Amino acid sequence: MNWLLRGGRVVDPVAKLDAVRDVLVKDGKIARVAENIPVDNERVVDLKGKVVAPGFIDMHVHLREPGREDEETMETGGAAAAAGGFASIAVMPNTDPWNDSQSVTEYIVSQAKSRCPVNVFPIGCISKQGRGKELAEIGDMVKSGIVAVSDDGHPVSTSHLMRMALEYTRIFDIPVIDHCEDRSLSKGGVMHEGYHSTVLGLRGVPAASEEIMVARDLILAEMTGGRIHIAHLSTRKSLELVREAKKKQLRATCEVAPHHFCLTDAVVAESGYDTNTKMNPPLRDEDDRDGLLQGLADGTVDAIASDHAPHNRIEKEREFDQAPFGILGLETSVSLALDRLLHAGRVDLIRLVSLYTAGPARILNLPRGTLAPGAVADITVLDLDRRVQVDLGALRSKSRNCPYQGWKLRGAPVLTMVGGRIVFDDRA
Repeated sequence: MNWLLRGGRVVDPVAKLDAVRDVLVKDGKIARVAENIPVDNERVVDLKGKVVAPGFIDMHVHLREPGREDEETMETGGAAAAAGGFASIAVMPNTDPWNDSQSVTEYIVSQAKSRCPVNVFPIGCISKQGRGKELAEIGDMVKSGIVAVSDDGHPVSTSHLMRMALEYTRIFDIPVIDHCEDRSLSKGGVMHEGYHSTVLGLRGVPAASEEIMVARDLILAEMTGGRIHIAHLSTRKSLELVREAKKKQLRATCEVAPHHFCLTDAVVAESGYDTNTKMNPPLRDEDDRDGLLQGLADGTVDAIASDHAPHNRIEKEREFDQAPFGILGLETSVSLALDRLLHAGRVDLIRLVSLYTAGPARILNLPRGTLAPGAVADITVLDLDRRVQVDLGALRSKSRNCPYQGWKLRGAPVLTMVGGRIVFDDRA
């Protein structure tokens, strides 16, 4: 079906466009962006008062399939992504089995095409089974469709292996995404090490655990010329290290998750040890949160990524020490960013859109992130003034591990189009 999206505020950071325009979609592609496009057998969608942006991309999602379909599936994760405004998601490899081979990559690609309403771009392992001992078959996985490598959930503990990964991935021009954590410092920790961990009697994870590994990765990126991407960056010092690396023109990028710019470690105490506030890296202190907000505003941060990590209720309903790390994010990410960044005056609209589109598309070399004529018609429509209240019972995700129950937010995605197909529509 062909579409004429009429009268929306079109925001395309790649084209440096922020103006009221019509968008013509033909045969799954952007045909034209202009004023007052005449109708010629297209279905017209009135988007006056709405924002029309390139399809949003979440570059850090745990979809759990294969292996943990009790937590999330292609269908439920895809529905959550579409409702969250995402036309594309990049999925981490710590499934069961790990995505460390051509066969697993091909399984994910084929299942996503037949069962998931949004684009799925797989990320392969750095090391076999994520064990950090020897490189996975990266070349074979690239041929099958991976867009990056990562052992997310496990840090690459040895500098030698990280060096090898950075050197080898240069052949394919894909990024190495690292979960930065020095486990000799973080072992046994369940929240940020600081005042609140001391008061609560919980073992802490020091900020230095992340920062030491960020510094190492940036040094190795400079040494090898490889592309390093810092996943779920959480501390001010880590942000400063990336900022300095960019000044030196290293091939370094980073992402920040909404929970790290919305929450601090104080919420663990305020919530009464709610395990939905337990994630890795942990919620940090107010100074770290302020540092991330500065990085989001000044351009140091390249992308907002949800780190969507579903867990079933039985796993999360344990003592804080025993519960797994991770929270949901696909269905709350955009509204949190609109409420806490845009409406709070931290970033302007074109910057926010870039963090969800041009930024991740550039990092992952995706042919997405723009509304230029000829581009795939992946489109996200936002209502900047839509009032929403987070209701865990209404989430499309199969899991419910989310700390935002009852939060009232301003701004939400209301329509998601993937390849010219509307996969989510909540404009009423």
